[in-house]
Amino acid sequence: MPDAPLVIFVVTIVLALTYAYANGANDAANAVAAVISTRAMTPFWAVLMGAGLNLAGALTGTAVAKTIAKGIVEPSQITEYTAMAAILGSVVWVLMATRLGVPVSVSHSLIASMVGAGLATAGVDAINGAGLTKVLIALAASPILGFGVSFFAVSGIYWLVRRSSPSGVNRLFRFLQILAGGFLAYSHGKNDGQNAMGIIALAATFYTGRALDVELWMILLSSVTIGAGTAIGGLQVIRTLGMRITKLDPVQGFTSSISGAMLIEAASTIGLPVSTTHTASGSIMGVGASRRLSAVRWGVTRNIAMAWLVTYPVCFVLGYVLSEGLNGVF
Repeated sequence: MPDAPLVIFVVTIVLALTYAYANGANDAANAVAAVISTRAMTPFWAVLMGAGLNLAGALTGTAVAKTIAKGIVEPSQITEYTAMAAILGSVVWVLMATRLGVPVSVSHSLIASMVGAGLATAGVDAINGAGLTKVLIALAASPILGFGVSFFAVSGIYWLVRRSSPSGVNRLFRFLQILAGGFLAYSHGKNDGQNAMGIIALAATFYTGRALDVELWMILLSSVTIGAGTAIGGLQVIRTLGMRITKLDPVQGFTSSISGAMLIEAASTIGLPVSTTHTASGSIMGVGASRRLSAVRWGVTRNIAMAWLVTYPVCFVLGYVLSEGLNGVF
């Protein structure tokens, strides 16, 4: 007979890595959509850059992983089946959204699923109220900050280069945009890349009985998997985020990427999991709106926003139902 706790542990790891892969595939657009939209890079090289720097970012730091593991739900109040239900609910939703080409927030899906699974297992005692509040504020603020920072930043850059030749400005910012896109890919890996690590660390705590810790093998597994997801998938989401929200020139592409990257990097440093999809989309909308509000295709952004809003109840219900089922059966 197989060792049941070991089977649960292995299955949870597989689900966490599936989540990391889907994260890379869905969020490939975050870093490379702008550079493809402005033709600063071809899709092949842009996706390759995104994959490598997503991997590099995921290798640095564990603050976000620890927040995921113990900042949303209390590990002492839940079971190994709760962790499994949380990651399974998120995986189901993210894979479905990726299939449809909808750039949803994988961070939102995981957090909503964790809250649902925790409530099903132990009620409100399972929820870390202070930690969840900070995370929700960060998630809600990220698109607003992305919009505002990029809106004012691109206006300032246009003022600085107002006397320069358009061709020279475009050449310069096409190059700078590649650097900014690389920074955005790195920061995405550093933030979203740690989500899977947090779930694996939580599962390891249940299996081994040791104190919660994010170990090197967890970091390496999650990093390689999210990089593979970026390299192999995501072109449909890239088309939605980089080519349908608004038309970008190199200055706007640079500004949206660097604004999003700085905000995500700041959140990663203090251990807050933010939505890189939200932040990148908000930044792209901000540079588009700086020209004129009609430059943004608000119908597309409305559909993306609806997908974000639907993520919360869908993943909450998935996490709750799956947790009830797994804890009830086992």
